[in-house]
Amino acid sequence: MSMLTPPGMGRKYRITGKRFPHMRRPRNRRRIVLAAVTSTAAFALAGWGTFQLVDVFTGGPSETQAHGAGAKGGKGAEDGDCKAADEGEESKPLPRPSDITVNVYNATPRGGLAKITADELKSRGFKIGKVGNAPALYDKKVEQVGLLIGAPTAAEGALRVVGTQMAGAEVKNDQRAVDEEVDLVIGNEYKELTGRQDADRALTDMGVEPGEAPASDAPSSAPPSPSKAPSPAPKPSKC
Repeated sequence: MSMLTPPGMGRKYRITGKRFPHMRRPRNRRRIVLAAVTSTAAFALAGWGTFQLVDVFTGGPSETQAHGAGAKGGKGAEDGDCKAADEGEESKPLPRPSDITVNVYNATPRGGLAKITADELKSRGFKIGKVGNAPALYDKKVEQVGLLIGAPTAAEGALRVVGTQMAGAEVKNDQRAVDEEVDLVIGNEYKELTGRQDADRALTDMGVEPGEAPASDAPSSAPPSPSKAPSPAPKPSKC
């Protein structure tokens, strides 16, 4: 019997060959389970960290996902409020010609232009204020067609409406407090107001109803009454 044969094994259980049995340490299942749990937790933590980084660089989840489309206080509600506010501002009507007072001044050496222009504007429904020679600041100093002068707040109101009557006029602002008052200063290149049809079409495109002459100025269909002999006409003035 070989010296390597364990006691009690006898002849039947001999160990032959050059390889010898080795004793392995029994596997620890608890360690295996713990390692598996630790690996799973590590992968989960890495995935969560990646998701957070994506949110940081992409601005996070959209408002629609967070609150739902059209949710109260969400982006949809804010956009609706902004659109409603914009529509309210855009819907502000422009003044009608009958709401605007036009002061007509002649800055040219030609006489009678202020009166002729004022009468034409009156026939188009505008109210006429002062009519006369231009103040010294503009007298004989306006080379273009003319100037339209009004309050800064009238830029998108009365000045736009009066601008349809004098194409090519320059628009300026002063510190007057009345929005519905405009000074029309006639310049050296002025010949006549914009044609009535073109001016009315421009007003209609702006959503403004073209004006008409006051009823008191409308021609009467009644036969004229006899009158006295006409008096001598006054001497023409520069205006």
